[in-house]
Amino acid sequence: MKRKYKNGQIIEGVITGIQPYGAFVVLDDTTHGLIHISEISDDYVRDIRHFLTQGEKVVAKIIDVNDGHSQLRLSLKALNYSSRKNRTDKDYKRPLVPEMVTGFETLENRLPQWIVEKENLMVKVDLSHALLKGDVISYQEEVTRIHTMINEKTGKGSEYTGWVDWAENYDKAEFERMKVCADRIRSQANVLLVCGIGGSYLGSRAAIEMIQGPYSKDGLEIIYVGNTFSSTAIMRILDYIKDKDVACNVISKSGTTTETALAFRLIRQFMEEKYGEDAKDRIYATTDAKNGLLKPLADQKGYETFVIPDDIGGRFSVITPVGLLPIAAAGIDIDALMAGVLQASLELNTDKLENNPAYTYAAVRDMMYKGGKSVEMFVSYETHLTYLSEWLKQLYGESEGKDSKGLMPASVNFSTDLHSMGQFVQDGSKIMFETQIRVDEPIVDGIVPSEEGDIDQLNYLAGKSLHWINEKAFEGTLEAHEITGGVPNVLLSIQKADAKNFGYLVYFFFRSLAMSAYLLDVNPFDQEGVEVYKKNMFRLLGK
Repeated sequence: MKRKYKNGQIIEGVITGIQPYGAFVVLDDTTHGLIHISEISDDYVRDIRHFLTQGEKVVAKIIDVNDGHSQLRLSLKALNYSSRKNRTDKDYKRPLVPEMVTGFETLENRLPQWIVEKENLMVKVDLSHALLKGDVISYQEEVTRIHTMINEKTGKGSEYTGWVDWAENYDKAEFERMKVCADRIRSQANVLLVCGIGGSYLGSRAAIEMIQGPYSKDGLEIIYVGNTFSSTAIMRILDYIKDKDVACNVISKSGTTTETALAFRLIRQFMEEKYGEDAKDRIYATTDAKNGLLKPLADQKGYETFVIPDDIGGRFSVITPVGLLPIAAAGIDIDALMAGVLQASLELNTDKLENNPAYTYAAVRDMMYKGGKSVEMFVSYETHLTYLSEWLKQLYGESEGKDSKGLMPASVNFSTDLHSMGQFVQDGSKIMFETQIRVDEPIVDGIVPSEEGDIDQLNYLAGKSLHWINEKAFEGTLEAHEITGGVPNVLLSIQKADAKNFGYLVYFFFRSLAMSAYLLDVNPFDQEGVEVYKKNMFRLLGK
């Protein structure tokens, strides 16, 4: 921040934007704030515009400072400053800022960067291809009930809803320690082993691959281990890393997950043989604060440790040290990622379906399920979104697949999978709908060159961009599946695949998942079904 701001400080700023959930304020060239609707007035606030106007100069009190994001949480009611009675009194009117004020250009020419980015980060939900037979707004009463239940943490499994307000409550000191640790990993290793399974690696892998894109030139190679019993996979990795500079982040709350524990024993012994006493400085454990088998092992060996929160389950843990340490080690800006989470947690904290794309998406999913669909096919047209779909399959599959209920999540990557699954989607049994995950801007693009003689007959594409061609493949496939095949399509889009968009997107899915599962009347946060195979496996292993 350009100036140093403190909690309790009284400041003056300009209202630069108003949304149903709050008003955005600019204080100086680098510092912005949000007055949440709950901080406008002690009176009931139906419409913020009854109290504030864009371009208006206001005096507010700082109630929370976040230096990392250059954003402040502000309050008017803390000053007993605004009431509907005063605002509607025709003799009461605070002056608007003139068109040109010292330190500000006109709002038309210069809105704060945060406001511009907010518009870009908003997840767009397009239902124009969804072939809906009902009215989404008919869900409003039930959505309002469940929204209150989510925020007040009174629903099934509510002890695992720490993600709801995590962007405001996470341990800031641990967060800074993670960034220091990530820099250390990048300086000491050219290979980082991320040892975990399920939510302990899917979220970070989804983030890293989505943001970096394929064949990244980053100097740190990340290898994901501890997620399989395959002897070939485990032994080939050990052979591959024998001449590499290696660090390892082992991730397990209990320390008893067999795939992870087995791989870590092999990795630990390999690293102790390779580095001796210094191995402890290259191993980082993310685990329970007190309990389980991994925590005492880490303490005994002297590993640096990070905490898996008790109130956030594995499939929601990408925004905790579980996901953030590997993501930071990959060189990705986790401040930006958490800024996206924070923005989504504010923007999506409304029960109004017309203003909340996450709840709209949840309602549509429920309509599809009740309309006879049994499969939701996540579709992307970028290979670096493959593991985002893998993460989504765990998020929705483990959360909803209970009591013989729920949509089965599946995924394809087009156009590649059009040459395998395209036939079934087009002409097969009508059991599915498609959820398209769209990114408006590619990470990189290229132009098709012209070739003399046109021997491959591709000159009709000369001068066209590769992304444009990919878009036409999407448009043609959408028309085929929707119009000819009668397959409903829901389109979700973000502007670009960066850290802030990723943070926003995962919180969007958290909110939509919680709403979807509660609409099914199941507990979104347990997964008792997975214990059945474990008991059988342990019996056969002789445990």
